[in-house]
Amino acid sequence: MLPAAVPPLELIVGVVSYWMVIGLAGLLRPLSLYFVSRVLFPLGILGGMVLILAALQGVASQPADLVLPLGLPDLPFHIRLDPLAAVFVGLLGIAAVGISFFSAGYFRRVQGSPPGLLCLQYHLFLAAMTVVLLADDAYLFMVAWETMAITSYFLVTSNHKVPEIRSAGFLYLLIAHVGAIAILLCFGVLQGGQGNYTFAAMRQIELSAFWGSAAFALALFGFGAKAGLLPLHVWLPEAHPAAPSPISALMSGVMLKTAIYGILRVTFDLLQVQLWWWGVLALVLGLLTALFGVMFAAVQTDMKRLLAYSSIENIGVIVAGIGLTIIFHVYQQPHLAALSLVATLYHCLNHACFKSLLFMVTGSVLHSTHQRSLGKLGGLIRNMPWVAMTALIGSLAIAGLPPLNGFVSEWLLLQAFLFSPGIANPYLNMLVPVAAAALVLAAALSAYVMVKFYGVIFLGQYREPSLAEARDEGPWARAGLVWLSAWCVLLGILPATVIRLLDNVTQPLVDFAIGSNLERTGWLLIAPISPERSSYGPLLFLLGITGTVLLTYFLVRRFYHGRERRVAAWDCGFPAQNARMQDTAEGFGQPIKQIFEPFFRIRRQMPGPFDARPTYSATTEDRLWYWLYLPVARLNERLAAWIGILQHGRIYLYLLYSFVTLLGLLMFML
Repeated sequence: MLPAAVPPLELIVGVVSYWMVIGLAGLLRPLSLYFVSRVLFPLGILGGMVLILAALQGVASQPADLVLPLGLPDLPFHIRLDPLAAVFVGLLGIAAVGISFFSAGYFRRVQGSPPGLLCLQYHLFLAAMTVVLLADDAYLFMVAWETMAITSYFLVTSNHKVPEIRSAGFLYLLIAHVGAIAILLCFGVLQGGQGNYTFAAMRQIELSAFWGSAAFALALFGFGAKAGLLPLHVWLPEAHPAAPSPISALMSGVMLKTAIYGILRVTFDLLQVQLWWWGVLALVLGLLTALFGVMFAAVQTDMKRLLAYSSIENIGVIVAGIGLTIIFHVYQQPHLAALSLVATLYHCLNHACFKSLLFMVTGSVLHSTHQRSLGKLGGLIRNMPWVAMTALIGSLAIAGLPPLNGFVSEWLLLQAFLFSPGIANPYLNMLVPVAAAALVLAAALSAYVMVKFYGVIFLGQYREPSLAEARDEGPWARAGLVWLSAWCVLLGILPATVIRLLDNVTQPLVDFAIGSNLERTGWLLIAPISPERSSYGPLLFLLGITGTVLLTYFLVRRFYHGRERRVAAWDCGFPAQNARMQDTAEGFGQPIKQIFEPFFRIRRQMPGPFDARPTYSATTEDRLWYWLYLPVARLNERLAAWIGILQHGRIYLYLLYSFVTLLGLLMFML
C-alpha cells in the first residue's frame, strides 16, 4: 500500500504527467530505437506499477476529488477518484506494465513512424485513457476522450504507407467521432438545462423517464461505438490487424474498457433512475454481439482478425452483464444485481489480461515468422516454448476453463442468470433462460475458437519450411508475457480477494455487496448465493488438477515404463505424414460456416474442370457491411455530388447565392 501521506488521486495525476514527459522525451532522439526501447519504455513501466498501487488504495477509500488549475477561465477541469474509477485505473496499470515490457523488446527496427514519435503517441494514449477514468466533468471527459481517439488513430496508422492501413485508420476515426457526438449529446441531456456540466451537478438532477431514456440510449450508442457493439463493430476487425501488436493489445485490453466504464458511469452514477427495458436492450444487444463475434472468430484465417472478433464477443458478454444488472436493480433484487455487476467488472479485469496477452503472442509470432495467416503457421511450440506456454495460459483463460480467471467471471455471470426466475415480470422470466442459453453457447464457441487458435499455430508440424528458423522472444518481451500470464493465474485462484475489493464498487452503485457470503465460506471457497446452492473452490481445483497430473506421471513412469519400448506408430497404414494432413484453420471453421451460413456473406471461387492448376478459395464477409454501411456511403456520395453542382468556381454565382439568401432572410423577417 501507499503511504497515507500520498493521496492516490494526486499520485495518479503525477503518473499522467510522468507519462507525458516520457512521451516528449522521445522527441529528443526520435530516430534512436535503442533510446526509446531500452530507456523510455522501461521507464514507462514504473508508471503502470504506481497506478496499480494507487488503484488498490483508491478502491478501498472514500471518493476524492480535485479541481485542476487547467481548462478555461470559468470552466476548470474537475477530476475524481472513486472505487469504480479505481478498478479501471488498476486494470489500465496491469495492462500497461505488461505491454510496456513487451514493447521494449518488440520494436526491433523502424517501421512506419519514427520510434520517438511512436513513444510520444503511446504514452499520450496511456495518459489520455487515465484522464478519461478520472474526469469529473463533461468538458475534461470529452477533451481526454478525443485525445485518446486521435493518439490511437496515429498508433493504428503507424505504417501509414500501406493503403489498407490508412483505410482502416480512417474507418476507426470516423466511427469514433460519430460515437463522440452521441456522448456529447448525452452529457447535454444529463445537465438538464442547468448549464452545469460537472458530474457532481448531474448527480443532483432527476430527469424524467423520457429524457433519462434518451441519455441512456445516447450513452449506449456513443460508448458502444468505441466498445465494438453491433452494428458499430466494423472498425474493430480492421483496426486491430493494421496496428502494431502492442497497440492492438492496449486498444483491446484497455481502450474498449473505457467505453464500458462510460456506460457504467452514466447508468449507475449520473442517472438517478433506471427502467427495466434499458436492461433488456443492453442484454439482447450484448448477447447478439457476443454470438456474432464468436461466430466470425471461428471462421477467420488471420490470427489478429480472429482475436479482434473475439474481443467483440467478450464485449458483448460484458454488456449483457450490465443489462442483467439493470434488470435486477430495477426489480429490487440487490443481491443478484451486485452479483451480476461483480461478474461484469471481473470479466473486464480478466479480458484486459488474457486479450492483451494473446495480442502480444500474435506479435511475437508475427515478428519471428513474418506470417499472420493461420494457414502458413504450425509447430511453433518447438522453437518458441516461452511464447507457446504463455499462449496456452491465455487461450485456456479466454476459453473459460478452470482454474484460470476467465472461468470465474463467466461462472459468476451464469449464476446470476440461473437465479433470475424470481423477477416480477413473466416476460423477463421467459427471456432470461434463453439469454442464459445464448451465453453458454457463446462460451462454448469461444473455447472452440481457442482450440483452433492455439492448435493451428503451435501444434503439429511446420506448414512452411521457414518456420524452422523461428526464435523465441527476448527477455523484455518475455517478461511482459509472463507478467500477464501470472495475472491470469492469480485472478483465477484468488477470486475471493478480488470480490471483496469489488464490493466497494457494488455497494454505492446497487446498494449491496456479496462479500458477506464469503465470510461464511472462507477464502478457499466462493459461494455467490449460498454454499448449499452453488460454490467453487479455485485453489482446491488447482491442487486437484496438479495432484492428478503428478500422480498419473508417477504411476506411468513407475509401472508402465519399467521396460521402455520404441516402435513406429501405426499411422493408419500410411507412415509418410506431412503438414498437409493436419487440420487447417479453414477446416476448423467449416462446421461453423455450414451451421450459421445464413449469417455470413460467403464468396467462393470454384475450380473448373479444365484448370491446369485448380484452386479453391472462400471469403467470409460481414453482411452488415453491405446492408448498412455501403448504402450509407453511396447516399453520402450522391449528396456530395448534388451539393457539388453548386460549386462552379465562379465568383458571380457565389455572389448570386449570397444575394438570394439575403432576400430570403428579409422575406422571412417580414
